[in-house]
Amino acid sequence: MEEEASRFDDDAFSPMVSLEMNVAMFKSQWQFCDEITEYFSDILGQGHSDPARYSNFLSVAANELIELAFRATDGRGKISFSLHRNATFNRLKIAFPRAEELSRQRTKPRSGDTPPALDGGSGDLVAKSDGTALLDNLTTIFGAAIRIENEGADGIEIVADFPSDEVFQ
Repeated sequence: MEEEASRFDDDAFSPMVSLEMNVAMFKSQWQFCDEITEYFSDILGQGHSDPARYSNFLSVAANELIELAFRATDGRGKISFSLHRNATFNRLKIAFPRAEELSRQRTKPRSGDTPPALDGGSGDLVAKSDGTALLDNLTTIFGAAIRIENEGADGIEIVADFPSDEVFQ
């Protein structure tokens, strides 16, 4: 599934909605994670036979990714969220500046390299408490292709492609 979705470049997706805000504003209230998730999930549910069901399932995954971004950045710069759609996938993209602590750890970012991740400043993007990564769980449950990419020298982009069909495990 991941390879299939990853083959789609951004040109194959039609933009649906985007939101950009100051990171300091975003981090000022934890509830922004829930509000942004609800807004995007409602949009993703449009056009499905059971919009509430599809929105509810995807809100879980979207909320985890948005909260991951919340924990992974400090109070500088802009954070952007965008939704895109093609015939078979819905894409959620979250781009934000890497926390300064993480930027200092990476003196030479490599193109296509997975940046160090985030779990509240320890330097790990996805905490593995029981050997299972959050992103692996989301991928399995939702049939999503989720990847984390470098966005320039100081940025991170989370890209999640969710199948448009309504079959979740």
